[in-house]
Amino acid sequence: MDPIEDIEDYVARNRARHEQELARWVGMPSVSATGEGMPEAAEHAKGLLAASGLAPRLVETGGWPLAVGHAPGPEGSPHVVIYGHYDVQPAGPLEQWNSPPFEAAIRDGRIYGRGTGDNKGQHFAQLLAVRALRASEEGLPCSVTVLLDGEEEIGSPHLAATLAEMRAELDADVAVFSDGPVHDSYEPTVSLGVRGAVSFEITVRGADTALHSGNWGNVAANPAWELVWLLSTMRASDGRILVEGCDVATTLTAAERAALDALPVALQELLAGVGLDRMDACGDAGVNERLALPTFTINSLTCLDNQEHRSVIPSVAIARCDMRLACGQRTATVVDAVRKHVADRLPHAEVAFKAMMEPSRTLPDAPYAQAVLDAVSATADKPALFVPAMGGSLPIAGITDGLGLPCYGIPLANVDERNHAPNENFELARFHAGIVTAAAVLRRIGGAA
Repeated sequence: MDPIEDIEDYVARNRARHEQELARWVGMPSVSATGEGMPEAAEHAKGLLAASGLAPRLVETGGWPLAVGHAPGPEGSPHVVIYGHYDVQPAGPLEQWNSPPFEAAIRDGRIYGRGTGDNKGQHFAQLLAVRALRASEEGLPCSVTVLLDGEEEIGSPHLAATLAEMRAELDADVAVFSDGPVHDSYEPTVSLGVRGAVSFEITVRGADTALHSGNWGNVAANPAWELVWLLSTMRASDGRILVEGCDVATTLTAAERAALDALPVALQELLAGVGLDRMDACGDAGVNERLALPTFTINSLTCLDNQEHRSVIPSVAIARCDMRLACGQRTATVVDAVRKHVADRLPHAEVAFKAMMEPSRTLPDAPYAQAVLDAVSATADKPALFVPAMGGSLPIAGITDGLGLPCYGIPLANVDERNHAPNENFELARFHAGIVTAAAVLRRIGGAA
Protein backbone atom coordinates (compact mmCIF):
# COMPACT_ATOMS: atom_id res chain seq x y z
CA MET A 1 0.00 0.00 0.00
CA ASP A 2 1.14 3.57 -0.73
CA PRO A 3 2.58 5.21 2.42
CA ILE A 4 -0.42 7.54 2.69
CA GLU A 5 -3.14 5.57 0.91
CA ASP A 6 -4.66 4.37 4.18
CA ILE A 7 -4.86 7.96 5.44
CA GLU A 8 -6.47 9.09 2.19
CA ASP A 9 -9.06 6.32 2.57
CA TYR A 10 -9.74 7.39 6.17
CA VAL A 11 -10.22 11.01 5.13
CA ALA A 12 -12.53 10.05 2.27
CA ARG A 13 -14.71 7.90 4.54
CA ASN A 14 -15.02 10.61 7.17
CA ARG A 15 -15.27 13.66 4.93
CA ALA A 16 -18.81 14.68 5.90
CA ARG A 17 -18.21 14.17 9.63
CA HIS A 18 -14.99 16.19 9.53
CA GLU A 19 -16.76 19.08 7.81
CA GLN A 20 -19.54 19.01 10.39
CA GLU A 21 -17.03 19.09 13.24
CA LEU A 22 -15.16 21.97 11.63
CA ALA A 23 -18.38 23.92 11.07
CA ARG A 24 -19.30 23.53 14.72
CA TRP A 25 -15.81 24.72 15.78
CA VAL A 26 -15.93 27.74 13.48
CA GLY A 27 -19.42 28.54 14.76
CA MET A 28 -18.09 29.07 18.27
CA PRO A 29 -16.91 32.68 18.85
CA SER A 30 -13.45 32.87 20.43
CA VAL A 31 -12.34 36.49 20.23
CA SER A 32 -9.39 36.92 22.59
CA ALA A 33 -9.37 40.71 22.19
CA THR A 34 -12.86 41.05 23.68
CA GLY A 35 -13.28 37.76 25.51
CA GLU A 36 -16.34 36.80 23.47
CA GLY A 37 -16.85 33.04 23.77
CA MET A 38 -13.36 32.35 25.11
CA PRO A 39 -14.18 30.15 28.16
CA GLU A 40 -16.51 27.96 26.10
CA ALA A 41 -13.98 27.76 23.25
CA ALA A 42 -11.22 26.66 25.61
CA GLU A 43 -13.38 23.79 26.83
CA HIS A 44 -14.28 22.88 23.25
CA ALA A 45 -10.60 22.85 22.29
CA LYS A 46 -9.96 20.50 25.19
CA GLY A 47 -12.74 18.24 23.88
CA LEU A 48 -11.24 18.19 20.38
CA LEU A 49 -7.90 17.12 21.82
CA ALA A 50 -9.59 14.28 23.70
CA ALA A 51 -11.54 13.20 20.60
CA SER A 52 -8.23 12.91 18.76
CA GLY A 53 -6.80 10.51 21.33
CA LEU A 54 -4.73 13.05 23.24
CA ALA A 55 -4.73 13.40 27.00
CA PRO A 56 -6.08 16.97 27.34
CA ARG A 57 -5.83 19.73 29.90
CA LEU A 58 -6.07 23.49 30.14
CA VAL A 59 -2.95 25.26 31.38
CA GLU A 60 -3.42 28.61 33.11
CA THR A 61 -1.24 31.34 31.64
CA GLY A 62 -2.29 34.53 33.39
CA GLY A 63 -4.54 35.24 30.42
CA TRP A 64 -6.63 32.93 28.28
CA PRO A 65 -5.62 29.30 28.88
CA LEU A 66 -3.40 27.12 26.72
CA ALA A 67 -5.08 23.88 25.63
CA VAL A 68 -2.56 21.03 25.75
CA GLY A 69 -2.90 17.44 24.60
CA HIS A 70 -0.35 14.62 24.59
CA ALA A 71 -0.15 11.12 23.14
CA PRO A 72 2.92 8.89 23.42
CA GLY A 73 4.43 7.20 20.40
CA PRO A 74 6.64 4.12 20.14
CA GLU A 75 9.54 3.95 22.55
CA GLY A 76 12.52 5.86 21.22
CA SER A 77 10.49 7.70 18.57
CA PRO A 78 10.80 11.48 18.11
CA HIS A 79 8.63 13.84 20.11
CA VAL A 80 6.78 16.39 17.94
CA VAL A 81 5.17 19.60 19.21
CA ILE A 82 2.25 20.88 17.09
CA TYR A 83 1.32 24.53 17.60
CA GLY A 84 -1.99 26.18 16.73
CA HIS A 85 -4.33 28.76 18.20
CA TYR A 86 -8.04 28.66 18.99
CA ASP A 87 -8.62 32.40 19.32
CA VAL A 88 -9.72 34.45 16.33
CA GLN A 89 -9.89 38.05 15.19
CA PRO A 90 -13.01 40.15 15.82
CA ALA A 91 -15.60 39.81 13.07
CA GLY A 92 -15.11 43.31 11.66
CA PRO A 93 -17.85 45.07 9.64
CA LEU A 94 -20.82 42.69 9.68
CA GLU A 95 -22.34 44.27 6.57
CA GLN A 96 -19.32 43.12 4.56
CA TRP A 97 -19.89 39.44 5.37
CA ASN A 98 -21.97 37.38 2.94
CA SER A 99 -22.98 35.11 5.83
CA PRO A 100 -22.75 35.57 9.62
CA PRO A 101 -19.10 35.30 10.75
CA PHE A 102 -19.89 32.84 13.55
CA GLU A 103 -22.30 30.66 11.60
CA ALA A 104 -20.14 28.49 9.37
CA ALA A 105 -21.46 28.42 5.82
CA ILE A 106 -20.41 26.02 3.06
CA ARG A 107 -20.75 27.20 -0.52
CA ASP A 108 -18.82 26.76 -3.76
CA GLY A 109 -16.39 24.29 -2.22
CA ARG A 110 -15.37 26.55 0.66
CA ILE A 111 -16.27 26.94 4.30
CA TYR A 112 -16.81 30.55 5.37
CA GLY A 113 -16.61 32.01 8.87
CA ARG A 114 -14.20 33.70 11.23
CA GLY A 115 -11.36 31.30 12.04
CA THR A 116 -11.84 28.94 9.10
CA GLY A 117 -8.29 29.50 7.87
CA ASP A 118 -6.85 31.35 10.83
CA ASN A 119 -6.53 29.04 12.61
CA LYS A 120 -9.30 26.61 13.49
CA GLY A 121 -9.45 24.83 10.15
CA GLN A 122 -5.70 24.38 9.98
CA HIS A 123 -5.06 23.15 13.50
CA PHE A 124 -8.15 20.94 13.26
CA ALA A 125 -6.60 19.31 10.18
CA GLN A 126 -3.52 18.59 12.31
CA LEU A 127 -5.72 17.05 15.03
CA LEU A 128 -7.55 14.92 12.48
CA ALA A 129 -4.19 13.72 11.18
CA VAL A 130 -3.36 12.46 14.68
CA ARG A 131 -6.78 10.84 14.85
CA ALA A 132 -6.27 9.16 11.46
CA LEU A 133 -2.83 7.87 12.41
CA ARG A 134 -4.11 6.43 15.67
CA ALA A 135 -6.82 4.61 13.72
CA SER A 136 -4.31 3.21 11.21
CA GLU A 137 -2.77 -0.25 11.40
CA GLU A 138 0.68 1.07 12.35
CA GLY A 139 -0.61 3.65 14.80
CA LEU A 140 0.92 6.94 15.84
CA PRO A 141 4.55 6.96 14.61
CA CYS A 142 5.89 9.45 17.15
CA SER A 143 5.01 11.13 20.41
CA VAL A 144 2.86 14.22 19.93
CA THR A 145 2.10 17.22 22.10
CA VAL A 146 -0.43 19.70 20.73
CA LEU A 147 -0.44 23.30 21.98
CA LEU A 148 -3.53 25.39 21.18
CA ASP A 149 -2.87 28.99 22.13
CA GLY A 150 -5.73 31.21 23.29
CA GLU A 151 -3.94 34.52 22.80
CA GLU A 152 -2.24 34.50 19.39
CA GLU A 153 -4.44 37.25 17.98
CA ILE A 154 -3.42 39.58 20.82
CA GLY A 155 0.29 38.82 20.55
CA SER A 156 0.50 35.73 22.84
CA PRO A 157 1.76 37.82 25.78
CA HIS A 158 1.93 34.84 28.14
CA LEU A 159 3.00 32.02 25.84
CA ALA A 160 6.80 32.19 26.11
CA ALA A 161 6.73 32.24 29.90
CA THR A 162 4.20 29.41 30.00
CA LEU A 163 6.28 27.25 27.67
CA ALA A 164 9.37 27.94 29.76
CA GLU A 165 7.55 26.54 32.80
CA MET A 166 6.61 23.46 30.73
CA ARG A 167 10.12 22.92 29.41
CA ALA A 168 10.58 19.52 31.05
CA GLU A 169 7.47 18.00 29.48
CA LEU A 170 8.22 19.73 26.18
CA ASP A 171 11.64 18.08 25.91
CA ALA A 172 10.89 17.41 22.25
CA ASP A 173 12.80 17.02 18.99
CA VAL A 174 10.93 19.17 16.49
CA ALA A 175 7.87 21.39 16.16
CA VAL A 176 5.41 22.05 13.34
CA PHE A 177 2.50 24.41 12.78
CA SER A 178 -0.08 25.03 10.08
CA ASP A 179 -1.05 28.67 9.68
CA GLY A 180 -1.26 31.23 6.91
CA PRO A 181 -1.70 30.53 3.20
CA VAL A 182 0.55 28.59 0.87
CA HIS A 183 2.93 30.58 -1.31
CA ASP A 184 1.31 33.08 -3.69
CA SER A 185 1.98 30.65 -6.55
CA TYR A 186 -0.34 28.14 -4.83
CA GLU A 187 2.52 25.64 -4.78
CA PRO A 188 2.93 23.39 -1.69
CA THR A 189 4.96 25.23 0.90
CA VAL A 190 7.17 24.68 3.94
CA SER A 191 7.98 27.78 5.97
CA LEU A 192 11.21 28.04 7.94
CA GLY A 193 10.32 31.00 10.10
CA VAL A 194 8.10 33.99 10.75
CA ARG A 195 8.61 37.70 11.09
CA GLY A 196 8.09 39.30 14.45
CA ALA A 197 5.73 42.20 15.11
CA VAL A 198 5.41 45.35 17.19
CA SER A 199 2.11 47.22 16.99
CA PHE A 200 1.59 50.66 18.45
CA GLU A 201 -0.64 53.73 18.46
CA ILE A 202 0.55 57.33 18.21
CA THR A 203 -1.83 59.98 19.55
CA VAL A 204 -1.36 63.72 19.10
CA ARG A 205 -3.71 66.03 20.99
CA GLY A 206 -4.53 69.66 20.33
CA ALA A 207 -7.24 71.86 21.82
CA ASP A 208 -9.83 70.33 24.11
CA THR A 209 -12.43 70.58 21.33
CA ALA A 210 -12.53 70.86 17.55
CA LEU A 211 -12.05 74.47 16.41
CA HIS A 212 -13.40 76.46 13.43
CA SER A 213 -10.71 76.27 10.73
CA GLY A 214 -11.27 79.88 9.67
CA ASN A 215 -11.34 81.45 13.11
CA TRP A 216 -8.43 79.39 14.37
CA GLY A 217 -6.41 78.53 11.23
CA ASN A 218 -2.71 79.45 11.56
CA VAL A 219 -3.28 80.00 15.29
CA ALA A 220 -4.31 76.71 16.86
CA ALA A 221 -1.90 73.78 16.61
CA ASN A 222 -3.29 71.15 14.26
CA PRO A 223 -2.59 67.64 15.64
CA ALA A 224 -3.34 66.06 12.26
CA TRP A 225 -0.56 68.01 10.54
CA GLU A 226 1.79 67.31 13.43
CA LEU A 227 1.07 63.59 13.20
CA VAL A 228 1.53 63.52 9.42
CA TRP A 229 4.85 65.32 9.76
CA LEU A 230 5.98 62.92 12.50
CA LEU A 231 5.11 59.88 10.38
CA SER A 232 7.05 61.34 7.46
CA THR A 233 10.19 61.30 9.62
CA MET A 234 9.78 57.56 10.30
CA ARG A 235 9.79 56.18 6.75
CA ALA A 236 11.38 57.59 3.62
CA SER A 237 9.64 57.84 0.27
CA ASP A 238 11.80 54.96 -1.01
CA GLY A 239 10.60 52.69 1.80
CA ARG A 240 13.63 52.93 4.09
CA ILE A 241 12.75 52.84 7.79
CA LEU A 242 14.24 55.99 9.33
CA VAL A 243 13.77 55.11 12.99
CA GLU A 244 17.33 54.67 14.19
CA GLY A 245 17.87 51.24 15.73
CA CYS A 246 15.00 49.57 13.86
CA ASP A 247 17.01 48.51 10.81
CA VAL A 248 19.30 45.90 12.34
CA ALA A 249 18.51 42.45 10.95
CA THR A 250 20.45 39.24 10.44
CA THR A 251 21.87 38.67 6.96
CA LEU A 252 20.32 35.75 5.11
CA THR A 253 22.51 32.68 4.74
CA ALA A 254 23.43 31.39 1.29
CA ALA A 255 20.92 28.57 1.69
CA GLU A 256 18.15 30.99 2.68
CA ARG A 257 19.00 33.26 -0.24
CA ALA A 258 18.92 30.27 -2.60
CA ALA A 259 15.51 29.28 -1.25
CA LEU A 260 14.21 32.81 -1.84
CA ASP A 261 15.63 32.91 -5.36
CA ALA A 262 13.94 29.60 -6.16
CA LEU A 263 10.47 30.89 -5.31
CA PRO A 264 8.26 31.61 -8.32
CA VAL A 265 7.06 35.15 -9.00
CA ALA A 266 3.88 36.19 -10.81
CA LEU A 267 3.86 39.85 -9.87
CA GLN A 268 1.17 41.20 -12.18
CA GLU A 269 -1.25 38.40 -11.33
CA LEU A 270 -0.56 38.86 -7.63
CA LEU A 271 -1.26 42.59 -7.75
CA ALA A 272 -4.27 42.30 -10.03
CA GLY A 273 -5.82 39.78 -7.65
CA VAL A 274 -6.23 42.52 -5.03
CA GLY A 275 -6.93 45.38 -7.42
CA LEU A 276 -3.45 46.94 -7.48
CA ASP A 277 -1.28 48.18 -10.33
CA ARG A 278 1.88 48.99 -8.35
CA MET A 279 4.05 47.76 -5.48
CA ASP A 280 5.05 49.62 -2.35
CA ALA A 281 8.35 51.51 -2.34
CA CYS A 282 11.08 49.09 -1.25
CA GLY A 283 14.15 49.75 -3.38
CA ASP A 284 14.84 47.10 -5.99
CA ALA A 285 13.94 44.13 -3.75
CA GLY A 286 11.86 41.42 -5.38
CA VAL A 287 8.47 40.28 -4.13
CA ASN A 288 9.71 37.27 -2.17
CA GLU A 289 12.62 39.16 -0.60
CA ARG A 290 10.28 41.93 0.55
CA LEU A 291 8.37 39.41 2.65
CA ALA A 292 11.55 38.59 4.58
CA LEU A 293 12.50 42.23 5.29
CA PRO A 294 11.44 44.55 8.14
CA THR A 295 8.38 46.70 7.50
CA PHE A 296 6.74 49.84 8.87
CA THR A 297 3.01 50.05 8.12
CA ILE A 298 0.39 52.66 8.91
CA ASN A 299 -2.73 50.59 9.59
CA SER A 300 -5.13 53.50 10.00
CA LEU A 301 -5.36 57.27 10.48
CA THR A 302 -8.21 59.01 12.25
CA CYS A 303 -9.23 62.30 13.83
CA LEU A 304 -12.20 60.66 15.57
CA ASP A 305 -14.57 62.91 13.62
CA ASN A 306 -17.22 60.26 13.09
CA GLN A 307 -16.59 60.69 9.34
CA GLU A 308 -18.36 64.05 9.40
CA HIS A 309 -15.47 65.90 7.71
CA ARG A 310 -16.35 69.30 9.14
CA SER A 311 -14.28 72.43 8.40
CA VAL A 312 -12.43 72.24 11.68
CA ILE A 313 -9.02 71.88 13.22
CA PRO A 314 -9.35 68.49 14.93
CA SER A 315 -8.69 68.10 18.61
CA VAL A 316 -6.93 64.74 18.23
CA ALA A 317 -5.18 62.67 15.56
CA ILE A 318 -4.33 58.98 15.91
CA ALA A 319 -2.19 56.64 13.82
CA ARG A 320 -2.30 52.91 14.37
CA CYS A 321 0.85 51.24 13.07
CA ASP A 322 2.82 48.03 13.07
CA MET A 323 6.34 46.95 12.29
CA ARG A 324 7.17 43.45 11.10
CA LEU A 325 10.56 42.34 12.36
CA ALA A 326 13.13 40.24 10.54
CA CYS A 327 15.48 37.84 12.29
CA GLY A 328 18.06 39.68 14.35
CA GLN A 329 15.61 42.35 15.46
CA ARG A 330 14.14 42.32 18.95
CA THR A 331 10.87 43.80 20.12
CA ALA A 332 12.44 45.58 23.11
CA THR A 333 14.99 47.31 20.89
CA VAL A 334 12.31 48.41 18.42
CA VAL A 335 10.07 49.72 21.21
CA ASP A 336 12.91 51.79 22.66
CA ALA A 337 13.83 53.12 19.22
CA VAL A 338 10.27 54.15 18.34
CA ARG A 339 9.72 55.74 21.74
CA LYS A 340 12.95 57.76 21.45
CA HIS A 341 12.25 58.82 17.86
CA VAL A 342 8.83 60.20 18.79
CA ALA A 343 10.04 61.88 21.97
CA ASP A 344 12.90 63.60 20.15
CA ARG A 345 10.71 64.98 17.35
CA LEU A 346 7.27 65.56 18.87
CA PRO A 347 7.52 65.35 22.66
CA HIS A 348 3.81 65.90 23.29
CA ALA A 349 2.83 62.89 21.14
CA GLU A 350 1.77 59.79 23.08
CA VAL A 351 2.88 56.29 22.07
CA ALA A 352 1.08 53.19 23.33
CA PHE A 353 2.46 49.78 22.41
CA LYS A 354 0.11 46.88 21.77
CA ALA A 355 0.73 43.29 20.62
CA MET A 356 4.32 42.12 20.13
CA MET A 357 6.00 38.96 18.86
CA GLU A 358 9.65 38.09 18.37
CA PRO A 359 10.81 36.84 14.96
CA SER A 360 11.75 33.18 14.61
CA ARG A 361 14.18 31.39 12.32
CA THR A 362 14.92 27.78 11.43
CA LEU A 363 17.68 27.12 8.90
CA PRO A 364 17.15 24.94 5.80
CA ASP A 365 19.62 22.32 7.02
CA ALA A 366 18.16 22.00 10.54
CA PRO A 367 17.12 18.54 11.85
CA TYR A 368 14.03 17.03 10.21
CA ALA A 369 13.89 19.76 7.54
CA GLN A 370 14.32 17.25 4.72
CA ALA A 371 11.77 14.87 6.23
CA VAL A 372 9.15 17.61 6.39
CA LEU A 373 9.92 18.83 2.87
CA ASP A 374 9.80 15.29 1.47
CA ALA A 375 6.46 14.57 3.14
CA VAL A 376 4.80 17.74 1.85
CA SER A 377 6.23 17.11 -1.62
CA ALA A 378 5.07 13.50 -1.67
CA THR A 379 1.47 14.27 -0.75
CA ALA A 380 1.29 17.09 -3.31
CA ASP A 381 3.05 14.95 -5.93
CA LYS A 382 5.32 17.90 -6.75
CA PRO A 383 8.33 19.55 -5.08
CA ALA A 384 7.37 21.80 -2.17
CA LEU A 385 8.81 25.28 -1.84
CA PHE A 386 11.06 26.28 1.06
CA VAL A 387 10.08 29.78 2.25
CA PRO A 388 12.69 31.26 4.63
CA ALA A 389 10.09 33.37 6.48
CA MET A 390 6.35 33.81 6.34
CA GLY A 391 5.20 37.36 5.76
CA GLY A 392 3.01 37.26 8.86
CA SER A 393 3.84 36.74 12.52
CA LEU A 394 3.33 33.91 14.98
CA PRO A 395 4.64 33.44 18.53
CA ILE A 396 6.84 30.46 17.67
CA ALA A 397 9.98 32.15 19.01
CA GLY A 398 8.84 30.68 22.33
CA ILE A 399 9.37 27.29 20.67
CA THR A 400 12.50 27.91 18.59
CA ASP A 401 14.34 30.22 20.99
CA GLY A 402 12.69 29.24 24.26
CA LEU A 403 12.63 25.46 23.79
CA GLY A 404 15.47 25.21 21.26
CA LEU A 405 13.44 23.27 18.69
CA PRO A 406 13.55 23.52 14.90
CA CYS A 407 10.07 24.56 13.80
CA TYR A 408 8.48 24.10 10.39
CA GLY A 409 5.37 25.76 9.04
CA ILE A 410 3.10 23.69 6.81
CA PRO A 411 0.52 26.21 5.59
CA LEU A 412 -2.60 24.55 4.26
CA ALA A 413 -4.92 27.45 3.40
CA ASN A 414 -5.64 29.03 0.04
CA VAL A 415 -3.95 32.32 -0.85
CA ASP A 416 -7.32 34.11 -0.85
CA GLU A 417 -8.39 32.84 2.57
CA ARG A 418 -9.09 36.46 3.64
CA ASN A 419 -7.80 35.89 7.16
CA HIS A 420 -8.53 38.91 9.39
CA ALA A 421 -11.02 40.20 6.77
CA PRO A 422 -14.74 39.70 6.13
CA ASN A 423 -15.64 36.45 4.36
CA GLU A 424 -12.67 34.51 5.73
CA ASN A 425 -12.71 31.08 4.12
CA PHE A 426 -10.92 27.77 3.66
CA GLU A 427 -11.18 25.62 0.54
CA LEU A 428 -12.55 22.28 1.70
CA ALA A 429 -10.38 20.35 -0.73
CA ARG A 430 -7.34 21.93 0.93
CA PHE A 431 -8.72 21.16 4.39
CA HIS A 432 -9.11 17.45 3.60
CA ALA A 433 -5.79 17.27 1.75
CA GLY A 434 -4.20 19.02 4.71
CA ILE A 435 -5.15 16.13 6.98
CA VAL A 436 -3.26 13.76 4.69
CA THR A 437 -0.26 16.10 4.50
CA ALA A 438 -0.08 16.53 8.28
CA ALA A 439 -0.24 12.77 8.78
CA ALA A 440 2.48 12.21 6.17
CA VAL A 441 4.75 14.71 7.94
CA LEU A 442 4.39 12.86 11.24
CA ARG A 443 5.13 9.54 9.54
CA ARG A 444 8.28 10.94 7.87
CA ILE A 445 9.46 12.44 11.14
CA GLY A 446 8.81 9.16 12.91
CA GLY A 447 10.80 7.31 10.26
CA ALA A 448 13.67 9.80 10.33
CA ALA A 449 14.73 8.98 13.88
